[in-house]
Amino acid sequence: MASQTSAKPRSLSLAKSGVQTGADFANMMSALMSDIIEGRISPEVANATCNAGGKLLKVVEMQYKFNPPKTGQTESPSLVLAPGSQD
Repeated sequence: MASQTSAKPRSLSLAKSGVQTGADFANMMSALMSDIIEGRISPEVANATCNAGGKLLKVVEMQYKFNPPKTGQTESPSLVLAPGSQD
């Protein structure tokens, strides 16, 4: 088992840049796996990150399932998760 090191995790800079595309997600998760193996990330942070990543993917899946893109639509579909106030 790898010991904890004080080196900066590679996944941190990718996460700070934001995860907006599938490629961003894949790159961050790949770096996270390396960080875990090298002991740069605690098991608790790794677990929380993986859980959050799974929920992010679920939201995207739901967007495409319940609001599929229309022909000619250039933006990704979105869902209203909580309606705003209607003053």
